[in-house]
Amino acid sequence: MLRRTWIMSLFAVGVVALAMNAPVRAGLIPVSVTVQPEAGNFRWTYSVTLPTDMKLQSGDYFTVYDFAGYQNGTGKVTAAAPGLDAASAANWSFSTALTGQTPAGLSPTDNPAIENLTWTYNGPTLTGQLGLGNFVATSLFQAQVSTNFTAINPRASDGSIDKNLTDTFAPTGEVGPPPQVPEPATLALLGIGLPLVGGARLVRRRRK
Repeated sequence: MLRRTWIMSLFAVGVVALAMNAPVRAGLIPVSVTVQPEAGNFRWTYSVTLPTDMKLQSGDYFTVYDFAGYQNGTGKVTAAAPGLDAASAANWSFSTALTGQTPAGLSPTDNPAIENLTWTYNGPTLTGQLGLGNFVATSLFQAQVSTNFTAINPRASDGSIDKNLTDTFAPTGEVGPPPQVPEPATLALLGIGLPLVGGARLVRRRRK
């Protein structure tokens, strides 16, 4: 059974509406994220769209940041989108890095201790509006967290390079806040109080 959280669905609907109706130009867009159990892990699938008045050419790429629990060798494109030749899935290469890959001038939130996932296009030039396919990676984790998504590709009308920074979802290994540790002042008060408690007990015993 395919699992999609309600917040992911709302996110997808909102982004699709923006891409379809708004006149604002934007680069590659992650229109949906789905999570499915797979062999004890979880397969995350990103559906990415090339909007109207945009081109995709060799060397363009997008990055999903801070993908916790990434399992080596699982990043790929599983299927081309409708309207594209099935072989077009092979036009993408995949890589990981602890920082970046990021288009110049953008400042996403990027934890240098967590893998980023980058898919790079190496095929013939495409012109939107197109769904580009399903981009897949497997994680140890199912829980989601909001993260950043960056992309770079040119506009179809004038060839100007578009650098896009938006939000998507990624797995997180966090299961809740850590236990609260007493502050040093609290520990000091406890240290003072314990001898007093012991002294009071000794007095009671002597009275008995």
